[in-house]
Amino acid sequence: MRSVPTWALVSSGCAPLFLIMGWLVAASLQGPHYDPAAQTISVLAAPGNSGSWVMTAAFIALGFCHLLTAWGLRPAATAGRTALAAGGVSALAVAMVPAPSSGGSLSHGSLVVLGFTVLASWPVLAARAGAGVPWALRPFPSLGATAVMAAGAAWFLIELNLHGVAGVAERAVTTLQSVWPFVVVLSCLRGSPRGGSGEPRPLGRPR
Repeated sequence: MRSVPTWALVSSGCAPLFLIMGWLVAASLQGPHYDPAAQTISVLAAPGNSGSWVMTAAFIALGFCHLLTAWGLRPAATAGRTALAAGGVSALAVAMVPAPSSGGSLSHGSLVVLGFTVLASWPVLAARAGAGVPWALRPFPSLGATAVMAAGAAWFLIELNLHGVAGVAERAVTTLQSVWPFVVVLSCLRGSPRGGSGEPRPLGRPR
């Protein structure tokens, strides 16, 4: 099985740090009129807001982290690596097409939905079957991660439409989506082939 370079641990580990520190610092610059429970992190990056440059930089850093991790995550199936890279591109696009300071934006909203979709789907697309597969790339954990991320994205959309705690839901799902690549890389670096019937293979590929 192909190994994961150690620098992938840095890129995947920095992704949640950049994201969380970005919204914390941007929210502090925004001041008390910003409600993190009800308002999204995209609001922080809206042009004209005090912390917009911080949140925009965090989105860009997140995007490059996902791209680097996808490049280094060699044991994962190609479809999953491609989806993770697409999530990185989506983060970069969100930074380049920010939400307006007031009202909605179809283009920004579409990019957010695209990002949620590819980042929720990449774990199950990256899953492999066979001997010596790191546990986070096995079918059951991968399917579980995708199911939880999809449920979190649905929760966010519901809260957004109901004008509820959309900020809480968004932070929960984006944190999970940014942490999971680190979990996968860590499992690949700690795992070792146990021997047996052969090399790992993408799900559904016949022997």
